[in-house]
Parts: sequence; structure tokens; C-alpha cells
Amino acid sequence: MNPYDATTHPGTHLVADTLDVTEVTTLNTTYRLGDPLYRAATRVIETVYELDELHSRVTHAAKDAVRLLQPVGRGEVGGARGAYALLRTAVPKLGDLLAEQDRACGQLVESISAYRRLLPAPDSAQRSMNKGPGLGQKTTPDKDDDWAVAGERRLVALEAVEAGGVRFRRTAIGDDPYVSREKTQRQDPAIWPQTVQRLVADGLLHQDTGEGLYRPGQLLSLTPQGEAALRDARATTTRVSAALGRSTTPANSGAPAHSAAVPVARTSPTSSRSRSC
Repeated sequence: MNPYDATTHPGTHLVADTLDVTEVTTLNTTYRLGDPLYRAATRVIETVYELDELHSRVTHAAKDAVRLLQPVGRGEVGGARGAYALLRTAVPKLGDLLAEQDRACGQLVESISAYRRLLPAPDSAQRSMNKGPGLGQKTTPDKDDDWAVAGERRLVALEAVEAGGVRFRRTAIGDDPYVSREKTQRQDPAIWPQTVQRLVADGLLHQDTGEGLYRPGQLLSLTPQGEAALRDARATTTRVSAALGRSTTPANSGAPAHSAAVPVARTSPTSSRSRSC
């Protein structure tokens, strides 16, 4: 259960709900200094404090504005002139604070996304990917980064880009690359930045370098070669699935047919519930 009240601490409530933690302030204590995850977790904590502090200031400023308007609401015309003079200062101040709060909310959402993209996947197949190049290192399209497009990674990335809203980005702290998706669920397989870099180098993805790497990120799209590769991958998956289905049917002799298990690419739904500060 989320221990934080969204009406008083929207930042900590959002982090606890999104990352499924009960103590936001200790988010970085399980990582070593210098670890990209330590830097990303520290950034989350910093932006949480900034948003919650601004929310408190906005709340107090709004209460002050309401208090100044109460005489007018009661019909006390004599006090209206003085209240109006005070409001000319209070209202712009409240507007400035709301603008700062909106900016802090955007930074918190960005920092949470950066942290989540750096987290290792829970299954063993994803854990094995950690043996590849570090997230802060660049890769080149040669045999040394074949791990980046092995198994389902290539198909998962191509299908996600086809669905839209996939961006290649870098964290504000540490300058580490990561991939963000507008629509995602927690169980969706991760898209590694090395996979995107390899697919861009292979001519399967286009990366819009006209946009900022940090914000909003560089939008990815399929090239004609990428569309063809995706069709081929799906056709292969269909044939493999059909072959597996036939292999489970008893042979004419009555003896059961045996076949080795063949991994089949899976895709995950890309919809997610929306979150707001």
C-alpha cells in the first residue's frame, strides 16, 4: 500500500506507486557510488523533493489568495479595494509557482523513466544481457554487439517502434543512453539502447537527430528495410508456431512426434495506465 498522500506529497506518492517502493528516500542506498543506477536513483530523490516542496508552496499561495478574496465573497465592498491590491501581487506569484511545479513534475517523470530503463529485467534471459557492454558505452555494428539483436530483442524493438512513440534518449545525470516509450506496461520486455544503436547502424531504424537527446528524445521510426525485416520476422514466427503445432499431433504410426522447443518471439501490449503529478 502506498504510504504517501497524493494531496500533500504528490512526488513521493508517484514514485512509490510507479516503482512499488515504500521508502523513497532510500532508493539509491542499494547501489554503489558511480553506478548509473545510483545516479539515476539519486536524481529521482532530488526531483521528488523539489516537486513536493513546490506543491507545498503552491498550496499556501492558493490559500492566501482565497483568504484575500473572502471579504469580496461576503459582500464587504469596503475591503475589496485593499484585497484587490494584494491580489495583484498574489495571483502572479501563484501563476509562477504553478509553472515551476509543472516543470518539476515533468523532470520527475523523466527521472523515473530513466531509472526504470536502467533496471535489469527479472527473468534470466534479460539478466544475461548485463554481460554485454555497459549502458554508458557506445557500441559499433560488428560481431562484438551481436548480443544486442539476439533472440527476441530485434523483433521486440522493431514492433515497439512500429507502434510509435519510441525515443532514444540520454539521462541528464551520467549521460547514459536509454529508450523511452509513450505507452508501456511494467511487464513489457526492455528495449536496450545498444539494440537501437545496432538497428540504426544496420539501416533498419531511423533516428530523428533534429530533436534533443535529453528532452524530448530522438524519435525512432522504421526505414523501408526495417519494415521488410519486421515482416520477415513475423512470417518466420508464424511458420515456427505452425511447425510446433504440427509437432504435437501424433504421427500416422500412432507414436507421438517429438520436437525440440523453439523459442517464439512474443510481443507485449503497449497500453498503460496514465500517471500524473
